[in-house]
Amino acid sequence: MTQIIESLAEISAPYDALFCDLWGCVHDGHAPFPAAIAALRAFRAKGGVVVLVTNAPRHRGAVAEHLAEIGLPEDTWDTIATSGDAARAAMFTGAVGKKVWFMGEARDADFFDPMQIIDDPLRIEQVSLDKAKGIVCAGPFDPLAPLEDLRPQLLYAKQKGLKLLCANPDIVVDRGEVREWCAGAVAALYTEMGGESLYFGKPHPPIYDLARRRLSALGKLPSDRRILAIGDGIATDIKGALGEDLESLFITGGLARAETKTAPQPDATALAALVEREMITPTYAMGYLG
Repeated sequence: MTQIIESLAEISAPYDALFCDLWGCVHDGHAPFPAAIAALRAFRAKGGVVVLVTNAPRHRGAVAEHLAEIGLPEDTWDTIATSGDAARAAMFTGAVGKKVWFMGEARDADFFDPMQIIDDPLRIEQVSLDKAKGIVCAGPFDPLAPLEDLRPQLLYAKQKGLKLLCANPDIVVDRGEVREWCAGAVAALYTEMGGESLYFGKPHPPIYDLARRRLSALGKLPSDRRILAIGDGIATDIKGALGEDLESLFITGGLARAETKTAPQPDATALAALVEREMITPTYAMGYLG
């Protein structure tokens, strides 16, 4: 049974590291949450390490720049592992071929920035769909438009037998009060249509391997029982934690705030119903990280 808690400090003593989600837990796309800032600072003050583990389809440098722009203090985290970096490593080693058709917004173009840790990286060429050997998807071209608008292009890609590299397995994200489609929704539609999608972010293993490598680079690699995964996506953050045999803290006031009737804490009955329906059980739950 999931234990509803009041604060991170209440249960943080057994853990040496956090694998902490960003969007919906630490910020809302526009600004960081003050209570989350305080909680992460307190965890680090007692010697804990905070790894920001995000399904952002961008490299960690770009994510760090964005966090600075929206005002998240640097003393709240130690390192960053992104779905974008895990997917970029796969792209530069040939997962979807040399010539790729790119789906995403203009701001996602840095996905193709050089990646120094890859020996002899493949020289990637962005081409039109008719010339492509694979698809790189950082998200829909317009995150507010109906996904069905993409069906004709995806059908053509499926008929060509193209693999789709999904840089962000999230289905949706809330930017403030506006819900946007993510790359995971495109990949799910492509799979539903009979195409093949490749995933590298939560809940899939590559991003957790990357997060552990980031920890190791800091000279710290605690056992899995001393790592707590935090996130607001039950099908990504919490499912991924279970797959990695990590204990987890479900932030119910993010994507699942309506389903869990969070105000400000989750309703125990509503939370239990969600857990039963999804068959994914978090170790702990609270409304908002604090």
